Amino acid sequence: MSLSSRGKLELKRPLESGQVRQNFSHGRSKVVQVEVRKKRTVHAAEAEAARRGRGGGSDARLREVAESLSGDLTNEEKAHRLRALQAAQQRAEDEARRKAEEEVRRKAEEEARRLAEAEDARRKAEEDEARRLAEAEDARRRAEEEVASPREPGAVRTATPADAAAAAASPVADAAARRDKPRADGAEADRARPAARGRPATGREGEQDAGPARRGATATPAAKAPAKTPSTKRVEPKRRGKLTISSVLTGDDRSERGRSMAAMRRAQQKERRKQQSQPQERVIREVTLPETITVQELANRMAERGGNVVKSLMKLGVMATINQVIDADTAELVIGDFGHKAKRVSDADVEIGLVAGPDEDETLMSRPPVVTVMGHVDHGKTSLLDALREADVVSGEAGGITQHIGAYQVQSASGARVTYIDTPGHAAFTAMRARGAHVTDIVVLVVAANDGIMPQTVEAIRHAQAAKVPMVVAINKIDLPEADPDKVRTALLNHEVVVEQMGGDVLCVEVSAKKRLHLDKLEEALMLQSELLDLKANPDRVAEGAVIEAKMERGRGSVATVLIQRGTLHIGDTFVCGKEWGRVRALVSERGERLEEAGPATPAEVLGFNGMPEAGDDFIVVADEAQAREVSGYRQRKDREAQFVKSARGTMEQMFERIHAGEAKELPVVIKGDVQGSVEALIGTLEKMGSDEVRVRVLHSAVGGINESDITLAKASDALIIGFNVRANPQAREMARRDGVEIRYYSIIYNVADDVKALLAGMLEPTFKENFIGYAQIREVFNITKVGKVAGCMITEGVVKRGAKVRLLRDDVVIHEGSLGQLKRFKDDVREVREGYECGMSFEHYHDLQVGDMIECFELEEVAAEL
Repeated sequence: MSLSSRGKLELKRPLESGQVRQNFSHGRSKVVQVEVRKKRTVHAAEAEAARRGRGGGSDARLREVAESLSGDLTNEEKAHRLRALQAAQQRAEDEARRKAEEEVRRKAEEEARRLAEAEDARRKAEEDEARRLAEAEDARRRAEEEVASPREPGAVRTATPADAAAAAASPVADAAARRDKPRADGAEADRARPAARGRPATGREGEQDAGPARRGATATPAAKAPAKTPSTKRVEPKRRGKLTISSVLTGDDRSERGRSMAAMRRAQQKERRKQQSQPQERVIREVTLPETITVQELANRMAERGGNVVKSLMKLGVMATINQVIDADTAELVIGDFGHKAKRVSDADVEIGLVAGPDEDETLMSRPPVVTVMGHVDHGKTSLLDALREADVVSGEAGGITQHIGAYQVQSASGARVTYIDTPGHAAFTAMRARGAHVTDIVVLVVAANDGIMPQTVEAIRHAQAAKVPMVVAINKIDLPEADPDKVRTALLNHEVVVEQMGGDVLCVEVSAKKRLHLDKLEEALMLQSELLDLKANPDRVAEGAVIEAKMERGRGSVATVLIQRGTLHIGDTFVCGKEWGRVRALVSERGERLEEAGPATPAEVLGFNGMPEAGDDFIVVADEAQAREVSGYRQRKDREAQFVKSARGTMEQMFERIHAGEAKELPVVIKGDVQGSVEALIGTLEKMGSDEVRVRVLHSAVGGINESDITLAKASDALIIGFNVRANPQAREMARRDGVEIRYYSIIYNVADDVKALLAGMLEPTFKENFIGYAQIREVFNITKVGKVAGCMITEGVVKRGAKVRLLRDDVVIHEGSLGQLKRFKDDVREVREGYECGMSFEHYHDLQVGDMIECFELEEVAAEL
């Protein structure tokens, strides 16, 4: 029943009404009211119910339901209802799938639970069987003890061998009965066990067994001794029938279940392997141990478990995780604990083999000489270099020579090539000498003929002598009216430079850079000196060289001028240069030309550095990038550590350490004074000091303040700078503070002598002097637990001090020399005991004391060695 649109109650289904005009003949018409009955609408829920009732839905069923929809619906309504039907179908399928999965999971969990319960029941049965066998074994053992010591010594009747055999068979029979009927005949087995063990039972058989005891017959316990020891091997009960999952789940035949055949087979194989296996010999490995290593890496190298290594560290008192880094000493203890051998390696081992040894003679070829021009700037060194570069123009190789490269090759008229290094003074040359890179073969010392020897000229001579490099003296400006070459040659004698004109072995050439006079003679002298040196190198090997100068250029990065000493450098080679590394991206000559390779004694600009190198750094080509990174990382770490410990005032202490370590046998010094007389006096005083073992070496001495060149020379030679009534300029002070050079200022010459004498004395080994302080006689010897023997002594002479050295004399013969362990008077520890008093003394690690022995007490006094 529903309420119609007109508001009246109706029992009929709602109808839709409409008006239709009906036409008749003669032009007549009539409006007729028409009622339309709607078709039944199938909703989504009804379609879903119909689908379930017909055994599930499908796409065909959906189409059938959709087609059964009212034809009066629009296409949009039909599509909407079709989508609703599909969504309902998907939800129904998801729900059915979820329920199926839950049902499967529930069954699996129930199956696992039932299997676990069955396994627990089986394990409990095995434990009960083992306990019963253990009780039978205890009964047998008690029977044997009763046979060995009878409890009733007055017994009238003794057991017969048959009784003993019957008693022995009882535990075995009981065990066999239990194996045959483990659970089914549990009640009968419980009644039979007391009878089999000789104990009274409640049944009639129990009364028959206990009858002799009631009648007063006494039987010895020997009757219960077994004839054969029962085997302790576990005997599994027989399985009856096939074991199925249903029987396990339902619990049927649970008492008769035993171990499976697979389990028994595995147990037999394990027992067989245990019997056949021999003890494996432990492998002792040689473990490579760096300075630091992680716990995990240490375990991997020893082929041990990481947890075991952590346990070993805990025993040593080190609480470390698996990723923590430990030092080499701790790691070595752990390696010894596991029975392996440790092989200590240092981080410096990465440089082993970096520089190859000398080449074979058959591989050597002649190379151009490397010449460094040194001298005072005002003496015409720059003009001479310009003249030499112009000489290269005559051979047709003019132009493109850049001044900033610092090194270049010149070809003479004879066709010989010479490599010149244009250093801004002697600083770069000293830095190279300090690093051990003997880049220079010949030094050209330029001296002006009108000025003579100047202070910087003397410094250049000292540098050349320190590097042990031959010199060629070029006396410049001979075209000037006031030129006096003979005066220059004579002045050179004061600095241990004897030219050929004065009977020496140093070549000397008079030139004029401005007038281009005798330049060919200078070249001839260089070629002659080069022939005497017989300069050769191997070009067919990896390149080695040194950095002449380095700079940063925009667009090119770090650029270094490298002089190749051995081998040939190619584009693409991986190299290590000081603390930096890189790959050669380009090679540029001094003329700006691109090079594919650079041979021995050839200067070239190298592009491809990862960082800025320093002048004088060694340049070495390595095999691959990994080795380059490793060497560069080690050198950078070493440099950072050196920066941490270096200080301006710590140089003297470091010098003392080197002296005590035996590294220094000479004391290098640089002397600067206010006047020439003071400098000469200091040189004379210091050179007179020393002996055959140690001596003072004066690297350089001059008049004037301390400048940057002095700091550079002292740094290169690890020398001490002595300033007598002079001071260093601000630039030199800053350089000394940065480089860690020690500068000592003095105003009294005796203070200089005392300090240098103390330094020289420190280079000698100290001596020790014995001072006897007392004697004591042993009157009694006491043996004290946990201490050893203690001597009761009387001080007969002098004093005995705690911690002093002692000698034990027996019949005036020294039988022991060591240290005094304890010194007591009564029960108190004392520092010393004087003559006439008694005391107790004990020796360290020595206990062979006898009454009547004499104790000699003495002290060692360190006496500094004197020159």
